[in-house]
Amino acid sequence: MHFPEYTFRLDVEEGVGIPQIPVHPIGYNDAEILLRYLGGTAPPDESWKGSLKVNYNIGPGFIGRDSFRKVRMHVHNINKITRIYNVIGTIRGSVEPDRYVILGGHRDSWVFGGIDPTSGASVLQEVVQSFGKLMSRGWRPRRTIIFASWDAEEFGLLGSTEWAEENVKSLQERSVAYINSDSSIEGNYTLRVDCTPLLYQLVYKLTKEISSPDDGFENKSLYESWLEKDPSSENKTLPRINKLGSGSDFEAYFQRLGIASGRVRYTKNRKTDNYSSYPTYHTIYETFELVENFYDPTFKKQLAVAQLRGALVYELADSKIIPFNIQDYAKTLENYATDIYSLSKKYDQQLRDHQVSFDSLFSAVKNFSKSASDFHRRLSQVDLNNPTAVRIMNDQLMFLERAFIDPLGLPGRPFYRHIIFAPSSHNKYAGQSFPGIFDALFDIENKADPRSAWKEVKKHISIAAFTIQAAAGTLKEVLE
Repeated sequence: MHFPEYTFRLDVEEGVGIPQIPVHPIGYNDAEILLRYLGGTAPPDESWKGSLKVNYNIGPGFIGRDSFRKVRMHVHNINKITRIYNVIGTIRGSVEPDRYVILGGHRDSWVFGGIDPTSGASVLQEVVQSFGKLMSRGWRPRRTIIFASWDAEEFGLLGSTEWAEENVKSLQERSVAYINSDSSIEGNYTLRVDCTPLLYQLVYKLTKEISSPDDGFENKSLYESWLEKDPSSENKTLPRINKLGSGSDFEAYFQRLGIASGRVRYTKNRKTDNYSSYPTYHTIYETFELVENFYDPTFKKQLAVAQLRGALVYELADSKIIPFNIQDYAKTLENYATDIYSLSKKYDQQLRDHQVSFDSLFSAVKNFSKSASDFHRRLSQVDLNNPTAVRIMNDQLMFLERAFIDPLGLPGRPFYRHIIFAPSSHNKYAGQSFPGIFDALFDIENKADPRSAWKEVKKHISIAAFTIQAAAGTLKEVLE
């Protein structure tokens, strides 16, 4: 195969100091070609290369007869400071105006943004219009709804993060949930949901009420097509729901502030399509025509996503009792504790040598499960005509996610403060459970000081156990 000649050239304004290695999104095919022909040192392990189906080294030089090929890449960046704008709209709640449900998504894009973000930004606009029609008929939500169009998401989630930090005190005190409205499609095979366990039951309920847009599922629900195409690996009777990672505007709200969050979109077939995102992601080829001709010609999949996002906001804002289920959180914690313990067992001898025990973690999870069951028993008996009793239960539901926040944050990553969920240190788009423990265990066999490394593992087991036990305490009945 002829490999084109490239050389690196970086055109910059004289006297302006910026990195000398250009960093810029390129197409899947271009990345694959570059990586396939690199010579030099082999990658340290298979996980390093991500999802590309190529075997390659990490340079320098190229494989083949001519090992001195040059790469010429023309990068023309505009290096200037500019102003960004968030656009915020609100519907004031009629009963609890000091309780916020937020629907937010960004509108900036790398190039044309036919999928990212326009397929999500358009959904946000349509949901806003649907709520406007409800208001014209005299409806008002019980709680305040905030609609947010974020700027500069592609430049480090700037718009949403700055707004979260500017309003941190009121958001921590008043926010019920954040629903993200980034791209509504990244494929056209089935629904994808990433959310806090608090939202599992609400998502199941609403998807059963929405018609499936999938071929062959006429007169069936979105839940039915989702379940058949992507069942959970833990429980085949339920569809898969993923952990929240990062890479979009929910990050500051969930990972930093502990506001219950979720995102939904249509995705690819995870069994056959192993690339990490759609092949034209962040490229010049991501156009309206791509969406109209290939991804969603009838726009029915985007409609289903719009219906689900809108329904989530409606239920969270207007239900007398916030529709969270804490028992699902308890089950999830049990699964995650088992998973992290199983991961540690490959170091069975070291666990014994360094006296590392997961008993405190399992004890805390057990106590949390008991508190969750007791809470839902009391919730089923609450007097819905007693506004004080309703408010007490709703506050306990709303603040539970906040109880998993550690103000000190994760080691080396103080922005991330959620003890149960964080973006993976090795893939920011993916979510990792018990991230403090996981990162302490990662590559521990190669640590220079094993005693110190295992001490760090014990520390993070203690932090997780304390946090879960404290969260269980927030669910106890209010003292008379």
